[in-house]
Amino acid sequence: MKKLSFHALFCTFLCAFLLVSWRAMSQEVEDQKEFDYNEEGKRGPSHWGDLKREWHSCKAGLMQSPIDLLHERVRIVPHFTNLKTEYKPCNATLKNRGHDIMLKWGEGAGYMEVNGTRYFLKQFHWHSPSEHTINGRRFALEAHLVHQSPTGSVAVIGVLYKIGRPDYFLSKMEEHLEEVSDTQEDKAIDLADPSQLEMLSSLYYRYIGSLTVPPCSQNVLWTIVRKIRTVSPEQVKLLRVAVHDDSDTNARPLQPLNDRKIQLRVKS
Repeated sequence: MKKLSFHALFCTFLCAFLLVSWRAMSQEVEDQKEFDYNEEGKRGPSHWGDLKREWHSCKAGLMQSPIDLLHERVRIVPHFTNLKTEYKPCNATLKNRGHDIMLKWGEGAGYMEVNGTRYFLKQFHWHSPSEHTINGRRFALEAHLVHQSPTGSVAVIGVLYKIGRPDYFLSKMEEHLEEVSDTQEDKAIDLADPSQLEMLSSLYYRYIGSLTVPPCSQNVLWTIVRKIRTVSPEQVKLLRVAVHDDSDTNARPLQPLNDRKIQLRVKS
């Protein structure tokens, strides 16, 4: 019985350790000091996988993001009803991570639900130009809504923007963005409403990929909204100016599809 108890205890400890380690590995890097987006430098995207052992997936992973959502690769799935979002106003913190601007939500900001699994909203951040492309076309901006399930699984909703009318959510954030551009301090925001991102659409791309920054953890469930939103040139510029780096972009280059399936799901 003692051996059995020890074995059971060891297995429990090992499973807990692996789960905690996986969760830690799945989180995006909060600080850009150790990587950048300069393709000609030693810390650029093509070198991310060599900079740290735990970033090896950036180089060797076969399910990396972003990708081109090429029409010829897409399989249409009709009667799609398994995506649900439920967001509500919640306190948040605007943080300059050096490589991007992140809006980190407190508890209670809401969730997305896919096939019965709830992924709770953790943060927004923005990439310019867009990281994903559609049929080879790159857009001015891409927002990522990062969610996590209670077991540590990650799901991201991507929203693409072209130049046009100002985005409503970013218009409400402009004053705060200007403040974090001049300081290293985080900015607390009372009752920010994630539903104001206005991402509702009847068409969604769906595929399995990775985080687009180190550690490039895989098995991330990606949902890319097919409807293209608009953003003003000034808003895109403000997001770039606010970031504390010297890059003209914070978009990772496209990654190989490697025979992965891309679905265009129709929400009825």
